[in-house]
Amino acid sequence: MQRASTTLQTTPITRIEPSKGWVSLQLRELWAYRELLFFLIWRDVKVRYKQTVLGAAWAIIQPVFSMIVFTLIFGRLAKLPSDGIAYEAFSITALVPWALFANALSQGSNSLVGNANLIKKVYFPRLTVPISTVLGGLVDFAIAFVVMFGMLLWFGITPSMRMLALPLFIMLVLITGLGVSLWLAALNVQFRDIRYVIPFMAQLWQYGSPVAYSSSLIPQEWRWLYGLNPMVGVIDGFRWSMLGTGQISWSTMLPSVGIAVFLLFTGALYFRRIEKQFADMV
Repeated sequence: MQRASTTLQTTPITRIEPSKGWVSLQLRELWAYRELLFFLIWRDVKVRYKQTVLGAAWAIIQPVFSMIVFTLIFGRLAKLPSDGIAYEAFSITALVPWALFANALSQGSNSLVGNANLIKKVYFPRLTVPISTVLGGLVDFAIAFVVMFGMLLWFGITPSMRMLALPLFIMLVLITGLGVSLWLAALNVQFRDIRYVIPFMAQLWQYGSPVAYSSSLIPQEWRWLYGLNPMVGVIDGFRWSMLGTGQISWSTMLPSVGIAVFLLFTGALYFRRIEKQFADMV
């Protein structure tokens, strides 16, 4: 009896409790679940166009039809300047990265609510859900990018060495989209009104970005304030890389990069902060 009592006293006891306050991002755990992340990306891509007539062709139709509308309204009727480039090429180089961001904004914000059954039944890093949704948009982006590249060649615009910088601007739009998605996905679990705000938010954000117009219209003294919109740096960077127009304005690029990184970091922290409540509220 004495030996048994001694054994019980020396046996370590592990107590599992929910985390309190601000917690770490636990990126090592996220890396351990990388196979799940790849599976969720593949699932989102397959489900997106399931039972649709045109399938992945929607990735081409959306930016092309938007380009036609923008060209008619802003290029022909409003006659907005396009930096000496055909307005069709000018607009498509902004609409393709914008579509990637808009997909992250709409799909990523609803990712947790859309995967409620999975979240309630199985434990895994919840960060994988919005990350997979945002990265899944790269498939549509790749298809639209090929179409955009063909259109630029049609208008006599040949690629230059500036295209080597394009991955940096793609990374910037992903950082921006993921940062905003983390904030909205977490808030959408708590407040379901968020889903009604997102379409209005996306529309205002597009008007505040140089999609239909050139950022050169913004006075120089206000460029730093305009650059607080991360999509300004993305779109200006795309046009600089693909069209060879203008120069990179650091007065807008640096604020865009800073705000994008800030959104990602704070969004990830807030997401992890309330992650323990998702299963109860989703």
